[in-house]
Amino acid sequence: MIVCGPLAGRTIVVTRPQAQAAPLAEAIVAAGGTPLIFPLLEISLATDPQPLAEAAARLADYALVVFISPNAADHALPVLLEQQAWPESLIPAAVGQGTVKLLAERGIRGCIAPTERFDSEALLELPELAAERVKGKRIAIFRGDGGRELLADTLRERGATVDCITCYRRSGPSIGVAPLMAAWRAGRLDALTVSSSEGLRYLVDLLDADGRAFLQKTPLFVPHARIAENARALGLSNILLTEAADAGILAGLVAYNWPA
Repeated sequence: MIVCGPLAGRTIVVTRPQAQAAPLAEAIVAAGGTPLIFPLLEISLATDPQPLAEAAARLADYALVVFISPNAADHALPVLLEQQAWPESLIPAAVGQGTVKLLAERGIRGCIAPTERFDSEALLELPELAAERVKGKRIAIFRGDGGRELLADTLRERGATVDCITCYRRSGPSIGVAPLMAAWRAGRLDALTVSSSEGLRYLVDLLDADGRAFLQKTPLFVPHARIAENARALGLSNILLTEAADAGILAGLVAYNWPA
């Protein structure tokens, strides 16, 4: 069978967590390419479930809740909605449109979120998070373990009381990097897409000298300037900054001048 499309003959690594990998993989297939799904982050339950349970018990006390990622929504909502409906006065917020869509699928609408850049800085620019709107309010941030403190710190500076609730944890790939090394050595790995600086650090740490040499030569498509900066800090140079989200990554892949 002859495969057509702008990515025909190209194998593209999709490194999103397993639960979020399908849309980009399907888009790559539609463009004629072959996706190699290799999550750089494995997502699991938080070590301590008590903070999430306590947040669920006082959900109505919050004026606004922020879901940092689809994983945060996936892990928090079953607990938050187990014994009560979503409070009508509670404003949901999200960093990315994928999270907005997931919340809508669970019946939670009216979510505020950035429409262009998808990061904490863009969320903080929204009028609903201005100091005069959040001062004296209680806000919950549902997130994974670790991560940046910019959002919480800024909201506190603006006068809000902020609870950060860890509802999942991240770790590197438990299977190691053998699938990537096999694809590289077989000459059938054309590019990687990376949407997490943390995941990229895991990858670099796991690779031996040969693997890092392969990675250095392989185009790395990233949808955010901060990931590009972190990639350069890790010593990588073949970095392609795309527009945001899966659509931006796909557009970057399609527009790339692939070698003959």
